[in-house]
Amino acid sequence: MIRIRSVKGDRVKNFLEELRVQRWDDHRYYHHCRINQSLHLLSAMAFVLAYGLLFIDPAMAALVAWMVSMTSRQAGHFFFEPLGYDRVNQATNEFKEEIKVGYNLRRKVVLLSVWALLPLAIFMSPGLLGLLPVHETLPEFLRAVGYAWLFLGASALLFRTVHLFILKDVQTGLVWMTKILTDPFHDIYLYHKAPWQLLQGERFAEKDLHTSR
Repeated sequence: MIRIRSVKGDRVKNFLEELRVQRWDDHRYYHHCRINQSLHLLSAMAFVLAYGLLFIDPAMAALVAWMVSMTSRQAGHFFFEPLGYDRVNQATNEFKEEIKVGYNLRRKVVLLSVWALLPLAIFMSPGLLGLLPVHETLPEFLRAVGYAWLFLGASALLFRTVHLFILKDVQTGLVWMTKILTDPFHDIYLYHKAPWQLLQGERFAEKDLHTSR
């Protein structure tokens, strides 16, 4: 019995340590800019709202998650985060993209392209071959889009998790999925001061990246 508890304890400890490492790597490699951090704070708060809406109105939850949370989050990465040589971590952008556990920028472009094209596909083919409710009004169209985006988000999460099972191991995939699902709460904790720091004229967080490990 003691041996079983010891093994379980070690597994939990290893899981939490890998979660900490994945979070740290994501923060230090991809969140230098206070604008990006502030947008992640906005994204995180919207995601928390979307989590609550999941139990009330799943389609609306997906609309909030994609239209507010994902757009603000990815805008921070694509438009404000430096993409050149990383002096803080002595790493090229190519290196960071190569070792990225989750969706790197190239994979995000593919995912966001599907996201952007889905409303057009639903508009051109109401019901999308029987997969969604047929719409006749604008609210019904938006709800159909919401359900499609909800399915897309869940599929993207599960696809990359299983992909990591194959590329790495089961723990890496489960840790990444846990990280993604809990990122909104962790981002609020991590970046709640970012808007104020930005207003103080601090554009980049290089000092924090050196000392927050």
